[in-house]
Amino acid sequence: MIGLIASFWAAVPLGKAAAADVAPAEDIRDIRGPKGIFPPWLVPALLAGGALLAMGGYAAWRWKQRRRLPRTLQPFEIALQRLEDIRTLLDPASVREFSIAISDVVRQYIEAEFKVTATHRTTEEFLRDLLESSNAALAAHRNLLAEFLHQCDVAKFAGVGLSRQIMESLHQSARSFVIESSKPPSTAQTPETPRSTHIKEAHDSLPST
Repeated sequence: MIGLIASFWAAVPLGKAAAADVAPAEDIRDIRGPKGIFPPWLVPALLAGGALLAMGGYAAWRWKQRRRLPRTLQPFEIALQRLEDIRTLLDPASVREFSIAISDVVRQYIEAEFKVTATHRTTEEFLRDLLESSNAALAAHRNLLAEFLHQCDVAKFAGVGLSRQIMESLHQSARSFVIESSKPPSTAQTPETPRSTHIKEAHDSLPST
């Protein structure tokens, strides 16, 4: 009997200890992280950054578009390109086509550069008007233009054949005229310089008619 009572009282503290162990375990919770604080300046900063990026992208696009636009060529640059294109006609068998093409290049260049009517006019009409022109750069080449255009007319309308050498001379003369007449008057060569003698040499080489 005494042994049973002792066992009972010995078991009582253990039960209290077990209950004490369970109660605190139920009260323990996980530690929560700190609550985030949203700064009031963040939204305006993000909006401003987005606007700057958009403006930078638009500026870059505009810059690329401008670089893609071809540069407007000057009249003398167009004439030089066309003269280079008609080199394929430098053959005695194509003398008429060559004479028409090179005459048109020079006349259209004169109209674009000097605002003087040169196309759809006879050589005589054009040269007569050229005498009245106040443009010194153009007037300085009048005699050479007369020789050049008359020689082209002979090949176009009289059916006179030209050698490859004469055709090359005409082509070089037209190119020299375009280059020299496009320069400012202070730097342009005069008609008496060696570069301007190609037309006269070609004219002297023409067969007599």
